Amino acid sequence: MGEAFSDLVTDGPLLVAAAVAALVGLVSFASPCVLPLVPGYLSYVTGLAGSGAGTGARTTAPAPAPCGGHGATATAVRTEADTRSSRGRMVLGAALFVLGFTVVFVAFGAAFGGLGRLLLQHADVLTRVFGVVTIVMGLAFLGWLPFLQRTTRLSARPVAGLAGAPLLGVVFGLGWTPCLGPTLAAVNSLAYAEATAGRGALLGVAYCLGLGVPFVLVALGARWALGATSFLRRHARSVTRFGGALLLLVGVLLVTGAWTEMMGWLRSWLAATGFAETSL
Repeated sequence: MGEAFSDLVTDGPLLVAAAVAALVGLVSFASPCVLPLVPGYLSYVTGLAGSGAGTGARTTAPAPAPCGGHGATATAVRTEADTRSSRGRMVLGAALFVLGFTVVFVAFGAAFGGLGRLLLQHADVLTRVFGVVTIVMGLAFLGWLPFLQRTTRLSARPVAGLAGAPLLGVVFGLGWTPCLGPTLAAVNSLAYAEATAGRGALLGVAYCLGLGVPFVLVALGARWALGATSFLRRHARSVTRFGGALLLLVGVLLVTGAWTEMMGWLRSWLAATGFAETSL
């Protein structure tokens, strides 16, 4: 078991594919049909929608109290404690939400990896087919295929709050298209190329890290994370173009067989340099 895990950790081609999957996940988060919904999702999964909690410090100053202002100090302490409590609840809710859709996407990755293993004798042809699918999804992501731009999502909505957060994540993972459909096509194509369920699942985890970590950082209230989301909103068109170009690139590499050749060369180079042995 430990040896198998070490092989995964030191497998250069798999790490490259995982890096691509994580980047694709980040593109999914930054896409114009996911990013604007982040505040709503975070409020819903923590059961704070409409309460005003978790939005920062209160704007109403407490009235001065007699006896040296001790009442004002106590109110300020309570306000700070409430803010910390709300933030902790927000982070926990975001983490549970991310866990929910991670289960879905890891299952997808494992399924496509297992499919690649099962159909290994047809791997070359099917990898190219998945490359074509990825190219089509890239064009859809860019908005060049309007008939694929219809949003289809599950209408189920679990109860608000921490208990429903994982279920909302599952609903998000199963039903939120076309935003996630194009990027998932690229990740699942790479999972199929890896040809094992374990490697496919690992790519699913990498994708969820790219998509899910920003949710948690925003819930944590990190200043730079909040600033980054504002930047991405202002440059939504550029983000979409970058994401579409990335999907097209991955698709072309798969169709032409260049991805397989690159990964084969990298695997041979790592074997020749003894990277796997020296990194253990």
